[in-house]
Amino acid sequence: MVTAIQRFELLFRRAAHLDVDKSDLKRLEDFLDQRLLDLLTRAQVVAHRAGRDFITLDDLPITLGLENCMKEFERIDAEVEVDEALIHLEKLPPLDLDYAEGLREELVPVVGGLVVALAKVFRILDHDVKNPMSHHWEDAERVFETLL
Repeated sequence: MVTAIQRFELLFRRAAHLDVDKSDLKRLEDFLDQRLLDLLTRAQVVAHRAGRDFITLDDLPITLGLENCMKEFERIDAEVEVDEALIHLEKLPPLDLDYAEGLREELVPVVGGLVVALAKVFRILDHDVKNPMSHHWEDAERVFETLL
C-alpha cells in the first residue's frame, strides 16, 4: 500500500525531479493552507460582486500558469493517485460566504496544481536543488505571496 507521504514524494519527483520527505509535509500543509486562503478570499469578493452568498470554483482567480500546472497534476495523478491525500490536507477556512456544494472535491486539481507549481518554483529558484531546504521554502513562499 502506498502512503500519502509516498504519493507526495512521487508527485514532487514527477513534477520537478525533487526529493521531499516526511519533514516537508508540514511545510507543504502550511503552504497549501495559506495559498488556498488567498485564492478563496479573492473568490469570496468575486462571488459577492456576482450577488451570490456562496463561492464556486469559477470564482477562484485561476491564472493560465496555474491552470497548466493543474493539467500537469491531473496527468501525474493518473499514475500516482495523490488526489485522496489532497482531500485530507484541504482545510477550507471559514469565510463570510458559504462554499458551494461539492467545492472541496472540485478544489483537488487546484491544490494539486499548487503543489506542481511549488515544485517548479523550487527548480526555477535553484536549478540544482535536489531536496528543498528551509531557505528554498522561504523563497518560494515569497514568490507565491507576491503573485497570489
